[in-house]
Amino acid sequence: MNKIGFDNKKYVELQSKNIAKRVSKFSKLYLEFGGKLFDDYHASRVLPGFEPDSKIKMLLNIKDKVEIMLVISADDIERNKIRSDLGITYSQDLMRLIDAFELVGLEIGGVVITHYNKQANAQKLRKKLEKSNIKVAYHYIIENYPNDIDTVLSKDGFGKNEYIQTTKDIVVVTAPGPGSGKMATCLSQMYHDNLNGIKSGYAKFETFPIWDLPLNHPVQLAYEAATVDLSDVNMIDPFHLESYKKIAVNYNRDVEIFPVLNELLIKILGKQVYKSPTDMGVNTISKCIVNDDAVCAAAKEEIIRRYYKTLVDFRKDEAIEDQVTKLENIMKKAQIDPQSRSVAVRANELAASTKQPVVAIEYDGQIITGKTSKLMGASSAAILNAAKVAAGLEDEELLAPSIIEPIQVLKTNYLHGNNPRLHTDEVLVALAIGSNTDERCAKALEALEKLKGCEVHSSVILSPVDINTFKKLGMNLTMDPIYQTKKLYHK
Repeated sequence: MNKIGFDNKKYVELQSKNIAKRVSKFSKLYLEFGGKLFDDYHASRVLPGFEPDSKIKMLLNIKDKVEIMLVISADDIERNKIRSDLGITYSQDLMRLIDAFELVGLEIGGVVITHYNKQANAQKLRKKLEKSNIKVAYHYIIENYPNDIDTVLSKDGFGKNEYIQTTKDIVVVTAPGPGSGKMATCLSQMYHDNLNGIKSGYAKFETFPIWDLPLNHPVQLAYEAATVDLSDVNMIDPFHLESYKKIAVNYNRDVEIFPVLNELLIKILGKQVYKSPTDMGVNTISKCIVNDDAVCAAAKEEIIRRYYKTLVDFRKDEAIEDQVTKLENIMKKAQIDPQSRSVAVRANELAASTKQPVVAIEYDGQIITGKTSKLMGASSAAILNAAKVAAGLEDEELLAPSIIEPIQVLKTNYLHGNNPRLHTDEVLVALAIGSNTDERCAKALEALEKLKGCEVHSSVILSPVDINTFKKLGMNLTMDPIYQTKKLYHK
């Protein structure tokens, strides 16, 4: 497990101060949030010590000044786009986020549905949201956006978008995922604010890339690895270099759009506010890194995890070969390869010798394995074995066949399943039941919390049930792009 490399408390303090400075320049600030607000697990993995909900904690410190505007693309609604880390659609995640914001006391200013072109599912979502008294606006496709600035800033551009009137000093603009149209939403709102006599401004709450870290720092490369499906590339910000004679790292999309964005902002605000895309960002992460070696090691682990994930996605026809090649190039830059992941090496070595699927878990410097047996799958065996080690128990049978076999009978005879082996969720339920009468089971159950953050690798593609269990336990799972069977249909 990773050493602490990041001071989260300092980050919350510094980032809050910098947001306050930015707000003071405008009567209202549209603050676009890059990355996830509630559950930024990528940041917590590559910056050990970063808390996944630190951004929310920051906003709660100033919640009286904040309202939330959520953005979702009508195209993503229509095709039921899935948020891969949660396994739910963008529409479902939008509603999950609304509930989460309201639960912590943050006001919902409204929802903007972008790229609207009379999509039926977008219309259904609007009706559903409005029944809950949530304001909804349609934003339309603007021809030649953003390059035809005269059209964009006219009644045929932003002028035809519906406008959400906001009341707070800071409007946080966020979305279920990338490509939703957050920046265009901010600009459209600013355009309408200006028509209503409100001089609002724009800034980005940046997480990655980090502007004042070297271009090929492992944390920067881990961001490229995480966004390989978007073709994001880190690069030196040429506008920042020209204006300040100082190197700053940004990414291709912001650099490419900046000349047009800058002109739009000048026309809306009547003056130049930013000289570079880096100027737009609020990012104090580098000042909060307290152990660069720990951060580099964690980032390299993340790059390899992304590589394995993309291999599996490619096997499932959910990624293209070019993405795999890009990740191989990123690994070369980081001076690592798949063999750098010791837990994967061990799982594959044992799988090759036993001719059976193997799951390996790295805990406290040692690698614990689990193999497929008649009673349970490799994932179930590995979790039980790791829990025993974490609980300080002897390497002996924890769940007797007399406990497992009735569950197998239920699965096959009464639920008519084909696989009698216990999945991870079933094994953990059995462990919980056993904890009532067996002290060893109780100790193993309590030790599950210690497995959070552990590295895990499977020699085969796991079932959704097992994948989900590892996620719930907070373990970092990778898999080889191999199915256990040669079937064409896999559940």
